[in-house]
Amino acid sequence: MAEVKSINELLKMNLNIPDYQRPYKWSIQNIQDLLTDITNAIEDAERYRSKFKYRVGTIILHEKTNDCFDIVDGQQRTISLVLLKQYLEPGFSCSILEKDFTNKITQTNIHNNYLFIWEWFSLKSEETKTAFINALNDILEVVVISVKKVSEAFQLFDSQNTRGKELDPHDLLKAYHLREMKQYPYEMEHAVTKWEAKDTTQIRELFDMYLFPIWNWSRGMKSRNFTAKEIDTYKGIAETSTYTYARRASKAMPYFQITEPFIAGNDFFEMVDHYLYLLGDIKSEICNNPKFKEIKLVICGGKDVATSKEMDQLKFGSAGFGYAKNLFYCALLCYYDKFHNFDEMAVKKLFSWAFMVRVDMENLGFDSINKYAIGEDNGRYTNVIPMFSKISFARMHQEISGLPIKVKRESDAPSSDKWANLYDAIKSINGYGGVK
Repeated sequence: MAEVKSINELLKMNLNIPDYQRPYKWSIQNIQDLLTDITNAIEDAERYRSKFKYRVGTIILHEKTNDCFDIVDGQQRTISLVLLKQYLEPGFSCSILEKDFTNKITQTNIHNNYLFIWEWFSLKSEETKTAFINALNDILEVVVISVKKVSEAFQLFDSQNTRGKELDPHDLLKAYHLREMKQYPYEMEHAVTKWEAKDTTQIRELFDMYLFPIWNWSRGMKSRNFTAKEIDTYKGIAETSTYTYARRASKAMPYFQITEPFIAGNDFFEMVDHYLYLLGDIKSEICNNPKFKEIKLVICGGKDVATSKEMDQLKFGSAGFGYAKNLFYCALLCYYDKFHNFDEMAVKKLFSWAFMVRVDMENLGFDSINKYAIGEDNGRYTNVIPMFSKISFARMHQEISGLPIKVKRESDAPSSDKWANLYDAIKSINGYGGVK
């Protein structure tokens, strides 16, 4: 049986956390996100002045005897809401608070999260506190699914968490930024129309292969898979924010910078458009500009293709070669994003830097690319340069075109014979004529 209940109605139920449940692991960041979501819900309710409801998730329960319910799915959220309720209404009691939490991880997280809630509200007005109290009864709701057989409960849990297809991070970002546009229905509709017309694979690759790695590498951090856990990076800044950097970002529009924040809402969709175009622009330049023909031939395995689309579709080389190629495109995108030129020397320097790691490493994986991108030395790299940090902090493009990039190894030989042609090509591009 499924019912929609307010948070207060949920917490009045006789709930139990069974012993098979994992420890309570919500972090302070999770609590902060919850408080932010509730704040936004309260603001939306005030804005629309209707019976606005905000759904905070689904709870799956196993109904035992005497109207006692085991929480099968949703204990993290439920405990967090209990902590919030306990702070807002001292003296509040419920079945969850009667449980003896013996796990050390659970104890630590409950203590830290309650302390954070206390600190968070200490900076807020009494009106904010009252609004939260009211929201627990009037705005916030949860879908409660209760079944009498524990097997059915676990079947539901499995379908929700395993078999069901998880939304891609960019889909979650789409939903988030559309919500930020509720007061602009026309712009909202226009953004949806444009988004649905795009190739979702291209959007996924834009974040996975370019934007997110560049964001991390420019900060001297190793990158990782772009998942739902990382979407905060692209939530932007509220239009109403009074932060100095937020005002600067607002005035900068329609210009974007990969390494800088943007205004939440419509600017997110404009940003995706912008960088899809920019990525296409740099690949077209490599494909069509005669100055970069040698680079194109390396990327295409010696084939002189006619279009950047053909260049993208052409599969050549090992996985490691693909990593080096993507590193080059990331570096060039980062450079072009900042300086908006295709200075011949700068492009060739970025190419040489990116592909020398393929020459240096007999086996090249993403872990090595991560280290190389942030300038972490492993003793085998010819060049140890935090390229993305260099670009990010450069004042003029000549600082990149003037970087000393080594293109001859001490042994003057690649790590493997199979990269001899690549090594010769890099030397040739840099004026060594391919002669050892």
